[in-house]
Amino acid sequence: MPRLAAIAGAVVLLAAVGCDAGYSDSPPPETGAGTPVQNAPAVRIGSPAPDFQLWNLDGNPVTLSSHRGRVVLLNFWATWCGPCRIEMPAMEALYHEFDRRDFEILAVSTDAQGASVTRPFRDSIGLSFPILHDSDFRTGVMYGTRTLPMTFIVNKRGIVTHRIFGARDWQSPEAKNLIATLVRERG
Repeated sequence: MPRLAAIAGAVVLLAAVGCDAGYSDSPPPETGAGTPVQNAPAVRIGSPAPDFQLWNLDGNPVTLSSHRGRVVLLNFWATWCGPCRIEMPAMEALYHEFDRRDFEILAVSTDAQGASVTRPFRDSIGLSFPILHDSDFRTGVMYGTRTLPMTFIVNKRGIVTHRIFGARDWQSPEAKNLIATLVRERG
């Protein structure tokens, strides 16, 4: 029953916050009362990225720490989020631009239905990067995710270098240059 309550809470939170198609690193959204939507502290730029263990589409556990030494684009999303769906093809193209030894994308789905909705979505648009499941939204809360999509860039040393609200064109020269610059840094 506590798991069901956590899922219901995450759904209510995301329904209240919704998707963000914007390109801003704006402050957290507020409720009508002027208080933050969620009171979990956001992961700060320059701080270590919290480790987590989530399950992929094959039911295998994946941790962030297992990717230490690579640049990680950590993207929180859901199949029902329009801006999330729009940015996925550009993420897929970016995924193929860099060697797996240097760069990884971890797409963390917040869909409560898990693989039953993410697998058909992945197959329909031909995604090849790992899709992980955070259906109880614990990892999202730990990261202070307030909107979807929300992306964190983690450098080779496991430090958060960027927190990005909303969808991005991951095929833009700026996005490619950002990843290339981080890949060239020493670990």
